[in-house]
This record gives sequence, C-alpha cells and structure tokens, in this order.
Amino acid sequence: MTKQEKVQDIVQTLQSLYPNPPIPLDHKDPFTLLVAVALSAQCTDERVNKITPLLFAKADNPYDMMQLSVEEIREIIKPCGLSPMKSKGIYGMSKIIVEKFGGVVPDNFKDLESLPAVGHKTASVVMSQAFGVPAFPVDTHIHRLMYRWGLSTGKSVEQTEKDAKRLFDEKDWNDLHLQIIYFGREYCPAQRHDPNECPICSKHGRKTLFTEKKSSNPKKKTKKKA
Repeated sequence: MTKQEKVQDIVQTLQSLYPNPPIPLDHKDPFTLLVAVALSAQCTDERVNKITPLLFAKADNPYDMMQLSVEEIREIIKPCGLSPMKSKGIYGMSKIIVEKFGGVVPDNFKDLESLPAVGHKTASVVMSQAFGVPAFPVDTHIHRLMYRWGLSTGKSVEQTEKDAKRLFDEKDWNDLHLQIIYFGREYCPAQRHDPNECPICSKHGRKTLFTEKKSSNPKKKTKKKA
C-alpha cells in the first residue's frame, strides 16, 4: 500500500465513522466561539460547555464583555483552569475587537492572531469553524494520532500541521480535524490503547505501537519444577 492509499483509507474510515462531525464547543457566533476556544486551553470541551452559558448570560458579545471586570470574568471561568490568564485574555480581546474592529471578530489569521490569548491554533479553529475557511488546527489528539499512523514525525505541532495540510485534500481539512479528534477520544486514547483493536492503528499504526504493547504485557514466567 502506497502512502497515498494509506491516507485515503484513513480518510474513508474517518468519514464513515463521523460523516457530519459536530463542532464540540457550544457557540452561536464567531465571538462566542472565540471565547469558548480560549477557555478550552488545558480544559475539556465538556467543562467549557458547562461554564460558557454562565459567562454568556452576562456577556455574549464584546461590548458587554468589556463592561465586566477581569475579576468578574475570572470568578465565572475558574472551573476551566488558568483563570487569571484567560480572564485577562478574554477582556483584552473583547476591548480590541470593539476599539479596533468595530465589534466584529476579524475573519483573517493576521488580525485574529494579534488578539490577546489567540494563538495560531485558536485562530485556526475560528477560521475553520466560524468562517468556513480551510484550516487544520492541531490539538493533542491530532498530534498523537498523526504520529501513531506514521503521517508525521511528532516533533512539533507546527510540523504536524504542515504534514496534515500536505497529505490531506484542502476540501477535507475542516471536517478531518474534527473527525480525528472524535476518533482519538473514542478509539485511540493516549492511555489504555490497544492498537490491535483500533480501526486505524490495527492497519496503519507504527510498528513501535505493537512492540510497546507486547512489552507492556510481558508473559508470566512459569517456575521450573524442582
């Protein structure tokens, strides 16, 4: 099997399992998605989805958000972790969106990445999920699975993103990054992962996956009879 055939088989498997992958973070527009993604750093989507309704009940647009104090935002988002940094970021991005962009979340990478608390991954999520622009945000699931499947070196998320964009058709990027995330959660977790049972690793996993599996389950030695 050529590498391109391998890639196509992986894509077909993901598309059959998740034909219409939903966006995991609850939101109603680009601003609420931007805030939700900022909150999701080192926090589960499930927890973010429990906290954002509380925050958006007070402020679901940049104008209202900048009327809250950093301390008020921090108190609400504490369960998401890293609240001192995230609250400053959410307040700061709201202020700049109002003052520099007329209250409208910018729809290009350069301006998005100029906002506080918005790195390349966050900008990529907003560009793909809010504006429909082809992008390939790389989270820990994607970084891990691209390495496990032999599609990237695993040296950095930047390299993983470059490899993903090179290997996958641009028209599939926005769905694929979600499909890989869902697959990682359901079939290919970081811990307690059996490559022999995984729908993709069983066919396309790195050889080291299987040697690691064997070494983690050594056979019990039987005592010789005296």
